[in-house]
Amino acid sequence: MNKYLDTFRMNMKYYREQAGISQIYLSVLCDCGTGTIGGIESGKAKPSFDMMVRIAEALKVNPADFFIRDASRSKAELKATLKENFDTILSNF
Repeated sequence: MNKYLDTFRMNMKYYREQAGISQIYLSVLCDCGTGTIGGIESGKAKPSFDMMVRIAEALKVNPADFFIRDASRSKAELKATLKENFDTILSNF
């Protein structure tokens, strides 16, 4: 079970940082205590299903994205992102 929670919390943090949202602001968006988001991200707290959905809505991602990153993106979008990232990496060499 911990593997799934670790995947969830790491992806949650990833999407929160991608959105440029602080833990405190995300807690406001999710209508929860200010320590709740930090507790979830650190693995000290386990989110309820309802909380997972509220976090997903606040970050504008599909809840499945917390378990399989980019699950809601189409194959074409993923290929374009991978190509862009690959091209950027190659240009830095």
